[in-house]
Amino acid sequence: MTALFALATSLLWGLADFGGGLLTRRTPALTVVVVSQTIAAVVLGAVVLATGGWSEAGPRLWFAVAAGVVGPVALLCFYQALALGPMGVVSPLATLSVAVPVSVGLFLGERPGLIQVAGIAVAVLGVVLAGGPQLRGAPVQRRAVLLTLVAALGFGAVFTLITEASTTVTGLLLALFVQRVTNVAVGGAALYVAVRRGAPALSGQGLPRRALPAFAFVGLADVAANGTYAIAAQHGPVTVAAVLASLYPVVTALAARGFLRERLRAIQAAGAGLALVGTVLLATG
Repeated sequence: MTALFALATSLLWGLADFGGGLLTRRTPALTVVVVSQTIAAVVLGAVVLATGGWSEAGPRLWFAVAAGVVGPVALLCFYQALALGPMGVVSPLATLSVAVPVSVGLFLGERPGLIQVAGIAVAVLGVVLAGGPQLRGAPVQRRAVLLTLVAALGFGAVFTLITEASTTVTGLLLALFVQRVTNVAVGGAALYVAVRRGAPALSGQGLPRRALPAFAFVGLADVAANGTYAIAAQHGPVTVAAVLASLYPVVTALAARGFLRERLRAIQAAGAGLALVGTVLLATG
């Protein structure tokens, strides 16, 4: 079950990142975050009301609030790092986020077997290579590296926090709703500050209604990914769940290849293959 839900997390996050990347070509990144998360919050709110999730309210929801605060900050740092570039360095560095939940799992006493350790090493290497690391020819600003490391730490913290936010399915729905409301509040505040400083909230064409399904998909896929990861981590080793869930850059790269006809570099294809091998080792170890 852990491997299945963790791989579902990678699929959902990878597709959400792909969709979000397409939307940010025409709409500012902060606006994409706020609109997509608002739609997700509305849908989750309705689900929580329908399932009686409010009865699960308790101190654990503070973990969801913390995840909701950290998530947008990490995403903003990541986007700023991408703007400073080069993307071939920033994207693979961000996969260091997996170190946070893996470290927590080891601290709590998890001890993966030899095959799983090999799978973790191979999968992480594959994810880094699938990001298409730029090995030469481009200067890297220290600020870009620092922002990327902060983003990676934030993404890893969200992994860990959302796992601790609930112990039941209805409680998880409530936790995800609280996280999304916090996301919207933090992202909305950042967007307000950005607009006050002169940044545009929308492109010249505004927010087309035909794009709303895409915003909804990005927000709901992200929510579903958080949910499947929490289930994976609660029903098996966090060290395994975190590594398998971190395979989402491979999904994003393959989606770009399939839908946009982007050609994978040799190093990305090799990384995807290694990630697959690592997945098999983890699932069978």
